[in-house]
Amino acid sequence: MNTQPELAWNDVPVCDTFAEAFTTVGTRIIVTAVSESWVRIAATEVTGYATSVIACDAEAGVEKFLSPEESPDGRPGVSLMFFAFSRSALEKAVTNRVGQCILTCPTTACYAGIPVTDPEKALALGKQLRFFGDGFQISKKWEDRRLWRIPVMDGEFVCEDRVGSFKGVAGGNLLICATNQSAGLLATEAAVTAMQAVDNVILPFPGGIVRSGSKVGSKYSALKASTNDAYCPTLRAETDSDLPEGTGCVYEIVIDGETFDDVQQAMCEGLQAATQLPGLLQITAGNYGGKLGKHHFHLAEVIAELKQR
Repeated sequence: MNTQPELAWNDVPVCDTFAEAFTTVGTRIIVTAVSESWVRIAATEVTGYATSVIACDAEAGVEKFLSPEESPDGRPGVSLMFFAFSRSALEKAVTNRVGQCILTCPTTACYAGIPVTDPEKALALGKQLRFFGDGFQISKKWEDRRLWRIPVMDGEFVCEDRVGSFKGVAGGNLLICATNQSAGLLATEAAVTAMQAVDNVILPFPGGIVRSGSKVGSKYSALKASTNDAYCPTLRAETDSDLPEGTGCVYEIVIDGETFDDVQQAMCEGLQAATQLPGLLQITAGNYGGKLGKHHFHLAEVIAELKQR
């Protein structure tokens, strides 16, 4: 439920409402390869079809790319984050994705990006993938960590035995309303770029942007979610629209993060960046009346944080 704008930032009206997010289980893996191009290929493959747990096995994305000096083995790397609603679902999704998309990718290796501090909360990764070695796999100790060396046709695939997990937050969001598609896309792209500079968060949708925001339920009983008609400009005359007059385009940004503060920081950076571009009519956020998700990101608090800078 959204309210009429009572706030503003950089002269752009901001609705006095909140984004509603959910508690999830998350993890981080580090993938390295012989070159940055192969790192990017691996990252693209393993995070594909991972935008929303409405229909995907996990929500996943790139946290940041790593220089050779920052990576575990002195090669170019990438930090990837994955989120699901349970530890068992997350373990299955990450193991399947690494097995199909990283093990198969030339020159890659895979390391834990979250240390195992509680064995009961660890995800088995190399511990499961090692069986692909058909008995030829070799266990290797690395300080207090265990790696597996799995023979493959270009040498060996090195993979960490287990990966730690954490309770994360998924579903922080901003809705950016603009006069037209061009203005909306430029502002939202600026917001995405700013958000991607924040550690411990990912934007799981294509290029960080959602064109097809959804609401809970549908007139069709088989669907869990359907188009957010209140924010579709072409339906203004046919539905109970929440759009300000003159809106021709709405884009959403969804943020998943390690903590509440991480997601809120990303929302601050995104709102600040978007409102510096022309053509915006309003910024708001999506929620379900506070009934479904325990994490509420109030836009008034986002603006208050920006004012303190």
